[in-house]
Amino acid sequence: MKFNYFNKQKKVISNYEGAKAFTLNPEMELYTAVVTTGLNEVTYEKNTDRLVRIQKLIAKCNPEFTAKLAIYVRNQMYMRSIPMVLTVELAKQANGNSIVKNTVQGVVKRADEITELLAYYQMANARTETKKLNRLSKQIQKGLAATFNSFDEYQFAKYNRNGEVKLRDALFLVHPKAKDESQQAIFNKIAANTLTIPYTWETELSDVGQYKYENEAAKKEAIKQKWEDLIDSNRMGYMATMRNLRNIVEAEVSFTHIEKVCNYLSNEKAVANAKQLPFRFLAAYREIKMLKSRYTTMILEALEDAVMQSAQNIKGFDGNTSVVIACDVSGSMQKAISPKSKIQLYDIGLMLGMLMQSRCKNVISGMFGNTWKIINMSNRNVLANVQEFYKREGEVGYATNGYLVIEDLIKRKEIVDKVMLFTDVQLWNSNHTNHTFENSWNLYKQIAPKAKLYLFDLAGYGQMPLDIKRNDVYLIAGWSDKIFDVLEALENGDSTLTKIKQITL
Repeated sequence: MKFNYFNKQKKVISNYEGAKAFTLNPEMELYTAVVTTGLNEVTYEKNTDRLVRIQKLIAKCNPEFTAKLAIYVRNQMYMRSIPMVLTVELAKQANGNSIVKNTVQGVVKRADEITELLAYYQMANARTETKKLNRLSKQIQKGLAATFNSFDEYQFAKYNRNGEVKLRDALFLVHPKAKDESQQAIFNKIAANTLTIPYTWETELSDVGQYKYENEAAKKEAIKQKWEDLIDSNRMGYMATMRNLRNIVEAEVSFTHIEKVCNYLSNEKAVANAKQLPFRFLAAYREIKMLKSRYTTMILEALEDAVMQSAQNIKGFDGNTSVVIACDVSGSMQKAISPKSKIQLYDIGLMLGMLMQSRCKNVISGMFGNTWKIINMSNRNVLANVQEFYKREGEVGYATNGYLVIEDLIKRKEIVDKVMLFTDVQLWNSNHTNHTFENSWNLYKQIAPKAKLYLFDLAGYGQMPLDIKRNDVYLIAGWSDKIFDVLEALENGDSTLTKIKQITL
């Protein structure tokens, strides 16, 4: 079997809802666990449980796979913390192997990630002595020493924070070799803690806020002027602009400046370079939608344009390919992806589902809980569609009866090419009938033998709801629109892990 996601001896277990499920092989389980973690508590697993499971899975996997996975999630899935975890755990398993050094260089892309990696290293190794980073892995040291050559003074200064591990500590620990005299001068400044404070948009706003003004009106005018200056300067990055949309609007900047912001947000090149996770656009959209401003509609449209730009590379399907997109809105999906986030797994499923829907011409879309409900939307407004689904929360209940999606097709004798479920994969039958997801799919295959099923796993619990006997069921995991690249690989006859295994160390 080409798409063999399971161990040779398949292990039948029960999922968290007590329904029949099947385990994944270690590589596939590690992949799903990693790309669906914000290192926060989720419905069925606490932080420590997820970390312990990842650590155990790494021990079962080939070190080369773990190394490639770390680089993949950092550079393709745009995740920052979990690649550091994978790299440190890899160093425990493959101590002395040069792939550790190469992995460090592949995942450290910002100056603050040098100290973040070391902070996790001392925590993971439970160091309690005064010098918590004593006896640092040689390969970690070599990798970090090389990364010091990747950043200039501005980048070092921007992220020179007073954390558990300071940049100065890292410098003394890994002993990087400067590539020229000018870089040695920067290293000397790090050692002396005399890096030039960068003049960033944050520091400029901070300066404005600390100045003493004659009255509130003068302060308000100064803040407005500073936001307008920052917009004109083009110094704010894409993520910073999205996060500050509310502040910009509330500062009452001019129409011309709002227009500049909107043009930047919807610019094709800017969107591509920003590499934002899809739910970031949703978070900004919701923040702006609450404002009573004459610019609200204009900004919402810019965010919609930005999302459509980000979706351009998703390989959609023409009218000859029929697709069902079903979003899981069960209770277990309504869990924040991190302690400080307002975004839930529920939102990510809707967002990815509507992104996919926007690229399909022959499509049925809907949501399932206790029941399955078809809710067809225009494919022109991804964010508005997500909000429409969100407003209808509760209409289908809170169970995870994914089998009803298939049963509806059987009942209506509707033949489709692809069925896509965006879910935490904890599928069961709250109606306690003989129908199971596995049985329903097998029955549907009798009337639609060419149909394919795609399960987009958003939680990574390491289970599948059915036993795969033919190449008609595929598991894809993650929160990034890059999961659709995996979909493309599957369409071309590759496996889910192909993109990862193609990485060169």
